Amino acid sequence: MKITIAVTGLNNIDNPGPGVPVIRALKESKFYDVRIIGLAYENLEPGIYMKNLVDKTYQIPYPSVGIETFFERIEYINAVENIDLIIPNFDAELYTFIKSEKKLNTLGIKVFLPTLEQLEERHKANLYEFGQKYNIKVPKSIAISSLKDLSKVKEEFEYPVLVKGKFYDANIAYNIEQLQMYFNKISAKWGLPIIIQEFITGTEVNVIALGDGEGNTISSVPMRKQYITDKGKAWSGITLIDSKLQEITQDFMRDTKWRGACELEMIKTTDNEYFLIEINPRIPAWVYLAVAAGQNIPEALAKLAMGEKVEKMQKYEAGKMFIRYSYDLIGDISQFEQFSIYGEFQAK
Repeated sequence: MKITIAVTGLNNIDNPGPGVPVIRALKESKFYDVRIIGLAYENLEPGIYMKNLVDKTYQIPYPSVGIETFFERIEYINAVENIDLIIPNFDAELYTFIKSEKKLNTLGIKVFLPTLEQLEERHKANLYEFGQKYNIKVPKSIAISSLKDLSKVKEEFEYPVLVKGKFYDANIAYNIEQLQMYFNKISAKWGLPIIIQEFITGTEVNVIALGDGEGNTISSVPMRKQYITDKGKAWSGITLIDSKLQEITQDFMRDTKWRGACELEMIKTTDNEYFLIEINPRIPAWVYLAVAAGQNIPEALAKLAMGEKVEKMQKYEAGKMFIRYSYDLIGDISQFEQFSIYGEFQAK
């Protein structure tokens, strides 16, 4: 079945976007014959220039410019490309896509995303209350919006603490000086509030999952991080068998009726307790590991969005490992100029 899918998140820096691995997975689909349209915010996102992956790329405005401007750009791109489905891959853009879902549907464009209520409920600033509501262990956390609020940290926490941005970034602060530094650094980049979270020691285990919006878990693959960057991102990981983590995931899907893909980030303590430290409300950048292990989550998400029947995926291969690496993508300045000037580029 021929299908045109637009994908965001084409960056591939030390905090890589999920776009490129999502496209790799879609290209390996046995159900769809996929044409890929890249949607890029910056002109140096590597996915723009990957001719074997992205058929054509368009620049789109940042969500901060407003929904109307965003929709006008999508409307123009759709008039040229006739898009069937958009898979957004950044936390910061999800609000815009969710709010625009009905308007996108009028253009014949599908998305398969969590509801606005689901998006807000699992927000980092609300995660502690989320855990209490759904009976999931979550480290104590508070949201602060000014340096004056830092006094609450001394009263309610012991160092070290995690300092998190509302969308991205997480750093460990061992004293008040580091806490102030990270507050200023993260708030300047991602805005307020900043989330202060109790630091739990243990092994970080993550699970990528896909829910059908009716409480069913279509796919779930656990992974243990083998190597973590200074930004807390997995640069290497390995799939594992973890029945408790799978149980937590299935309970989460059943109780929240989550719609779409997500990543649950957990800490497993030496006492075999599991603490939920974050819910990423979209496909994570390590999704291709799940594909290699036997569960093509981007393909299944596309099928759900398009109204196709999707069976639950039960099996995956444990012990599959990924390692990220740098690769020099060679192009020409004329390609960069074309995208920068016209906001469009077709790889040849």
